Amino acid sequence: MRFAVKNAIFSFLLLVAFALAPASGQEVNLPVPVQTLAENDSSAAQDTSMPGMQMPMPMQMPMKDQTVTYLPSAHEGSGTAWQPASVHGPMWMWMRGGWELMAHGVIFVDYNQQGGPRGEGKAESVNVAMLMEQHRLGRGTILFREMFSAESLTSPHPGFPELFQTGETYHGKGLVDHQHPHNVFAELAMLYLLPLTEKVSWEFYGGPSAEPALGPVTYIHRASAAELPLAPLGHHLQDSTHTSFGVVTTGLVIDRIKLEASAFNGREPNEERWSIQLAALDSWSGRAIVAPAANWTAQYSIGRLERPEALEPGSQFRQTASLEYNRPLAAGNWATTLLWGRAHKIATDTTLNSYLLESTLNFRERNYAFSRLELVDKDELFPQAPVHPAYRIGAYTFGGVRDLIHDHAWQLGAGADVTFYSKPAVLDLAYGNHPVSFQIFLRMRPGGSERHRH
Repeated sequence: MRFAVKNAIFSFLLLVAFALAPASGQEVNLPVPVQTLAENDSSAAQDTSMPGMQMPMPMQMPMKDQTVTYLPSAHEGSGTAWQPASVHGPMWMWMRGGWELMAHGVIFVDYNQQGGPRGEGKAESVNVAMLMEQHRLGRGTILFREMFSAESLTSPHPGFPELFQTGETYHGKGLVDHQHPHNVFAELAMLYLLPLTEKVSWEFYGGPSAEPALGPVTYIHRASAAELPLAPLGHHLQDSTHTSFGVVTTGLVIDRIKLEASAFNGREPNEERWSIQLAALDSWSGRAIVAPAANWTAQYSIGRLERPEALEPGSQFRQTASLEYNRPLAAGNWATTLLWGRAHKIATDTTLNSYLLESTLNFRERNYAFSRLELVDKDELFPQAPVHPAYRIGAYTFGGVRDLIHDHAWQLGAGADVTFYSKPAVLDLAYGNHPVSFQIFLRMRPGGSERHRH
């Protein structure tokens, strides 16, 4: 436990220092009046069903009929995690009887070729869809979220090929060199935000399939990962709890800082991708997030997961720290994430680290250039071996996308990426000296990516 306390203190001090740093040279965003549902009853009564309609978003901080524009939106993150307030992802929006209805998601259809002796080539589809329904409730706002995935039908067996990836099982054996498909019910949750004073709000979140307060915004929703089909190699050290079957979270938003804690079921989903596997809420986590300006967020989180892995005994302590930056451009956007994740396996006294730098640049509206650079410790590459040493793996991905259709209704893009690796020489026999992987894909998602908040 000593390693956790020492790193927690160090990371928390960095977070506080970042929050208190002077904002000179940065964009200053002051609260501005907006139309809320209460003020806009006449327009709310009109059913509007045009994709890409730009509607006011009172979910952000509905205090005294104002929106605090430097605070992130619950529509752009995952669980209760924050992306920068300047992130405005593509989605469709409607107004129906006082409810704000939102839908977004993505479908990748691609050919995935992983290199080296353990690689393979497969046609596949990575996909996710999210629905949100928002309404005033008393003095606060309630938001329902549902996220679904058809990857159990569109992924090849045993999963999406991905060199050096590990985590979860297939036919009772550990998955290696494959990314598991996501569950049909990836999120079924509710979020309620209640203002207590002008600068303090109470948050409550939970559901049978939800995300505890542990880790950054999951890669599925991060703006910096929006054009990358595959999961990061460090996914199971960083944000794998984004689908947990049983979560209760509560916290306080105090000006630009959020402090929250969760009780949740820390077990990884089993191979029944269509089921909800409820169990005791015996794991815990805590997270501090700060939004010092509209273009920045930072978080530190720590948690204990009870028996998370089906094939490994014991529990884990997990820590993450991340910094996200987003910069809107005249005809595009630039989003970057710096992320550290660590897992300490208590039974074996093993500590694994992961580091990620991820960035996506959207320029001239239709063009995207992206990269993901990772260093990850992996100790599950040879599950049948009597011992499981950890190997430091590097993965370096570069790619681009060009939108063929880019309007209020749809964004359809064609793209490709290539990944190079670094690894210890002892792995050359299994993986080859210099494996190289690539993907060619089509990406489809809703349009309406303009600023959808007044």
